[in-house]
Amino acid sequence: MTELRSILDEAVRQELISPEAGGRLLPFLMERGVGVAEAQPAMAAEGQAWSDTETPRFVRGFHDVLITIGVVVALGGLWGLAALYAVLPAIIVLSEILVRRQRLALPAVSLTIALFCWTFLLMSFFFEPGTAFFNDIGADMTQFTAGFPIILGLYYARYRVPLALALCIISALALVLTLLLRLVQWASGDPAFFGNHPIVLAIVALICALGLFATALYFDLGDRLRRTTRSDVAFWLHLGAAPALLFSVRLLISFDGNLLDVAQTVSIKTPVVVISVAVLMLVGLVIDRRAFVTSGLLSLGFAIYGIFRQGSATVDTYIFTTLIVVGAIVLIIGTGWMPLRRIVLRALPAAISQRLPPAVLAVTP
Repeated sequence: MTELRSILDEAVRQELISPEAGGRLLPFLMERGVGVAEAQPAMAAEGQAWSDTETPRFVRGFHDVLITIGVVVALGGLWGLAALYAVLPAIIVLSEILVRRQRLALPAVSLTIALFCWTFLLMSFFFEPGTAFFNDIGADMTQFTAGFPIILGLYYARYRVPLALALCIISALALVLTLLLRLVQWASGDPAFFGNHPIVLAIVALICALGLFATALYFDLGDRLRRTTRSDVAFWLHLGAAPALLFSVRLLISFDGNLLDVAQTVSIKTPVVVISVAVLMLVGLVIDRRAFVTSGLLSLGFAIYGIFRQGSATVDTYIFTTLIVVGAIVLIIGTGWMPLRRIVLRALPAAISQRLPPAVLAVTP
């Protein structure tokens, strides 16, 4: 991507100019001799340059990395020496300087994560969600979850960090999930309803995971050329939706209630996990989101591990074989991402493919 295009994209991200103004500025500057590489003909009709990479920017230079290291170290020291309430003012002061004034991307992400961790500790101090989450959904779990969308929503309203909005949406859906679980539990009259009926828990979790994915698509399709902060919010939402979908599918087929034994080799489970991961990878190709592929790699590794474990090979053999297979899949998908996307998009109806990000080569200087 050209230097000029990067500058205009950055201006749009910081909300200094509108996306429409950014699109009009590029040909305007080109006509006046500003040196940029020629855009591809396929995108020239739309008046935009395009890169095939996902657009969230975490680092604009080593300055961001250095500042982030200082933020992490300082907050870590403050967390160890001071009370919990002393950390929030430090997060706010740093956010005012680094996020609101200097608009630094990586420090904004680190401060948002710090606020999320602070909220978790604060809610844990007042409300104990308990360890028997799948057996008895109490009021404490709802109250514990309710704090996240409020605090993160206020933070986003002030600093406009895409990760903050994404975490606010995810936590709001988690609150909806707990409310649905409590409603079903209350209607059944059995406090241990979900422990006795895990299939109902799996269905409710799958509905909420699909809701998260639909929300991510709403942000994604509203910015198909990925030049605004909507794309950044969609990136984080997809990063949360993919593992949520995988977990809910895993829960749906784990009728024994053993949710942690992801490498269990019951004959019907491993193929279903492999198929679900393959479907998510296909979805990632269609919507041009590598987050779906990345999130599915761990589950795919455990599934392949389970397949090889059924044989007579030694432990070292099927562990290293699993690594080779997963690594080969990553390399094939990673190096052939755009050709694979073009094949997939050609198979889709035009009404659908035209609403998706285009499968074109990156624009280079």
